[in-house]
Amino acid sequence: MRSSGRPDTSPARALTRLRVIAKGLLFILSLTLIGYLFDQSDLGSAINEGWIDSHVRGQGQTGVVLFLLMGGLFTAVGLPRQIIAFLAGYAFGLLPGTLLGALATLIGCALSFGYARLVGRQLLQGRLGPHAVRLDRFIHANPFGMTLLIRLLPVGSNILTNLAAGISSARATPFLVASLLGYLPQSLVFALVGSGITVAPALRMALAVLLFLLSGALGAWLYHRYRHGLSLDARIDAALGEKP
Repeated sequence: MRSSGRPDTSPARALTRLRVIAKGLLFILSLTLIGYLFDQSDLGSAINEGWIDSHVRGQGQTGVVLFLLMGGLFTAVGLPRQIIAFLAGYAFGLLPGTLLGALATLIGCALSFGYARLVGRQLLQGRLGPHAVRLDRFIHANPFGMTLLIRLLPVGSNILTNLAAGISSARATPFLVASLLGYLPQSLVFALVGSGITVAPALRMALAVLLFLLSGALGAWLYHRYRHGLSLDARIDAALGEKP
């Protein structure tokens, strides 16, 4: 059969295009709506010690669930996970705060990962495509171990990693489990700062700084030891003093 040279206008192809367009429009609309809600309702400054005192502390399981939901939502849209860990320490104490801060961050990680994979994949590919390709190469041989390494690094963007992983071929389970474990060290550090445990504030801060430095040094050493010539990001390499 001879080809007519005309574009494929079959109903199936048209439906596929409509689905892609609809997903793109939904992605843009949802981002716009999220931004509008944050601007109009001042949600960006809603989570603070006063909010914790009013809605979380002393509220039992309801307070825990509310904290996890709000912490997950805020980290999903880019709030630094260290702030959530600090507030978790303030609300629940050192050890429970460490775990709950990490869990809230994991919820945010899963939300942004799933959002990118299910809704924003086509549009994000143009913005984050190169980063997703590098991430794919970096974690391909050992998804769990290399994701854990990434989370231990003292530099890098949590939300960009989540989004890039979402549009990459990374499998969700090892990525999320390794992320949870990798969140724990910094969660411990900032929960310690927020917890107000009964030691002198200066000593508490000094201990937090020491733990932060140890965690960062471990991440940097693991990156140097196991990257095997691969690069996660040129800026990360520069920050850690790694050669390209």
